[in-house]
Amino acid sequence: MAEDFSVPWAPGVRVLYGQAALATRVAELGSRITADYAGRALTVLCVLKGASLFTADLVRAIALPLRLEFLGVASYGSVEDIVDTGLTLRFLLQALVARGCRSVRTCALLDKPSRRVEAVTVDYTGFVVEDRFLVGYGLDHEERWRNLPFVGVLERSP
Repeated sequence: MAEDFSVPWAPGVRVLYGQAALATRVAELGSRITADYAGRALTVLCVLKGASLFTADLVRAIALPLRLEFLGVASYGSVEDIVDTGLTLRFLLQALVARGCRSVRTCALLDKPSRRVEAVTVDYTGFVVEDRFLVGYGLDHEERWRNLPFVGVLERSP
């Protein structure tokens, strides 16, 4: 799936999912969500910061009227980007249900089930990934490389 693409200002980052693969998968997720929510009210809640670029593309791929809201959640250290341990997602799901949400479904571009500590279900998954440190397309390493146009594996720290 990896495209032969890199940027000189991101040494040590190997492309995992390039722009074309991301665009295709986001369009597929948008189509599924459109079908599942046809005729229903939809509010999309983006968890900042890591999911912001993915969410921006995803809501444009959903052919329904919707509301877009943002939420910042502090997790462990400075990581808040990928469903891995499930701890942050479990916390969010419980908080949303406690606030009276009638239906909550989850969508993540990336899922690392090998790191799961809490049993959580991701209803719409872009890609299942191995336990590697990923950057780009909103994901960061120490607040850097969110703006890479691909998801890459950080193979070495600069």
